[in-house]
Amino acid sequence: MIHKRVKLFINYILGPVLFTWLILAIYRQVHDQKDLYSTWQTMFYSFHSTEWLELSLVLVLMLVNWGIEARKWQIQIKGLEQVSFLRSCRAVFTGLAIGFASLNGVGEYAGRAFFMQEGNRIRSVAVTMVGSLSQLIVTFMMGVLGLLYFKFFIPFPLNNIIGFNVLWINILICIVSIFTGLLLAIFYNLRYVTKTLERIPLVAKYFYFIQKVEEIEYKELTGILVLSLIRYVVFVLQYLLLLKVFKVNVPLWQSASMVTVLFLILAIIPTITLAELGIRGEISIQLFGLVSSNIVGILLTATGIWFINKVIPALAGSLFILGIRLFKK
Repeated sequence: MIHKRVKLFINYILGPVLFTWLILAIYRQVHDQKDLYSTWQTMFYSFHSTEWLELSLVLVLMLVNWGIEARKWQIQIKGLEQVSFLRSCRAVFTGLAIGFASLNGVGEYAGRAFFMQEGNRIRSVAVTMVGSLSQLIVTFMMGVLGLLYFKFFIPFPLNNIIGFNVLWINILICIVSIFTGLLLAIFYNLRYVTKTLERIPLVAKYFYFIQKVEEIEYKELTGILVLSLIRYVVFVLQYLLLLKVFKVNVPLWQSASMVTVLFLILAIIPTITLAELGIRGEISIQLFGLVSSNIVGILLTATGIWFINKVIPALAGSLFILGIRLFKK
């Protein structure tokens, strides 16, 4: 049993402490981004120009994006408990805030778990990973399609892309295709995967925490995968709209294929949020620089996507942390 004073401290002190820490972490990371001021300035002026509609759509799509993720999380955890859509949204934004300074955003799992009832928090991590797996599968599938389009329909030397050549592109397509097939097989056979893991003595001891994963039905898994695909399309649309705002004039299908390749590379490379923007900017220059000389616009687009999809939701999530009460009983 946890002592009453410890419960009071965690419930009423830990939230404000986490809030302060996250605000400082977000401020520090935003402050260190050299292109952010010019991005913000350009976006501000866009509201007074012909691009105001595109920029407004990007902001609306940010809400759509995380709304889809909230709905997806609702489906994933309904075997554990019923959560309202509003509470699911709060959990998603809080997860973003906590995952902001973690490797590949793994802190998101802890942030969402805060909104589960006592006894379900650790168990929720396993079912939350199912949604992450579905998003990764979609990213890999679309990335392969983007690479194929890139290879056959963009008439530029591939060896200009971070030292790549045709051979490396072919190898990457093969490896990612095989890996995607394996992930799909795992995704639709979670029941058999968990049963196999149960035979491992160390895992069997804690099998209770992953047991609910095998209860997710085929129909629900397909629904989660479809929502992940829709969310991915929203991501791509946001990128295409910001490219237009920052005057990176590239044909639509070429832009879309490059965005899918960009997302694929970002999914493969482990990053922390502080380094993510630099990596995103460098890869964007390498890709879009093949078809556009507007390097500033390419960088501003990468920075704008990062700010709208990461920083703004993380700030909102840090506010929700203030209302968290970890212990009720």
